[in-house]
Amino acid sequence: MAKRLVPDELWALAGPLVPPFEPRRQGGGTEPVDDRAVFTAIVYVLTSGCSWRLLPPSFGVTVPTAHRRFSDWTRAGFWRRLHRAVLDELGSQGLIDWSRAVLDGASVRAKKGGSLTGPSPVDRGKPGSKIHVLSDRRGIPLSVAVSAANTNDAAALKPLVMAIPAIKSRRGPRRRKPDKLHADKAYDIKDLRTWVRDQGIAVRIARKGIETSDKLGLHRWVIERTIAWTFNYRRLAIRYERHATNFTAFLTLAATLVAFKKLPT
Repeated sequence: MAKRLVPDELWALAGPLVPPFEPRRQGGGTEPVDDRAVFTAIVYVLTSGCSWRLLPPSFGVTVPTAHRRFSDWTRAGFWRRLHRAVLDELGSQGLIDWSRAVLDGASVRAKKGGSLTGPSPVDRGKPGSKIHVLSDRRGIPLSVAVSAANTNDAAALKPLVMAIPAIKSRRGPRRRKPDKLHADKAYDIKDLRTWVRDQGIAVRIARKGIETSDKLGLHRWVIERTIAWTFNYRRLAIRYERHATNFTAFLTLAATLVAFKKLPT
């Protein structure tokens, strides 16, 4: 199972980026748990949706160790660096289609509340969060974000565009801007249109009361499929993390795994 969850090719990208192990002062001098075993256990929690306390002992990692290392790696920015490393691999092979980017959001219930939660307008006002994803034309997630469920989708547009990392290209310099940006009517705000154009990106945002949903669906299905791929990682289906940084870490890891699957085997 370990090789299926974390293939050698994925670990070859992740291993060099893992933050160095720092033993706790009260530690007894035991050997640190293998980083790959910890990484595999974290991927298992994300994929299966199980709680930390139900982590199978077969991974060779105790629950406190897995959770502590996950928190340490999150604070160190490991998940964001890994996502960029996978995107660099795709970009260097010419597998990112910059001709169009698409973005959208989806709500999730937050069982325990916490930071970046709010009353969900699609879940009878229960506490929830919203995930936001921006992908290339093929559906590869380029940037992700988390907000409270009662946040307008449009508020995520600028952060998502600005969060696209400078990604390697097959030829020429790194790139971080698509040719066009597609979005649905929730993003139809004049100031946003102006801002996108100022970034040198063509605007393809549906206009309220003008464009029909049928026309919008010609492009929106790409991001809807990407969000569906993301929710296949069951830990994201319901938010259990009180801290938004930990939930964002799981979302970033899911985006990384979705992108990694686009690499040729």
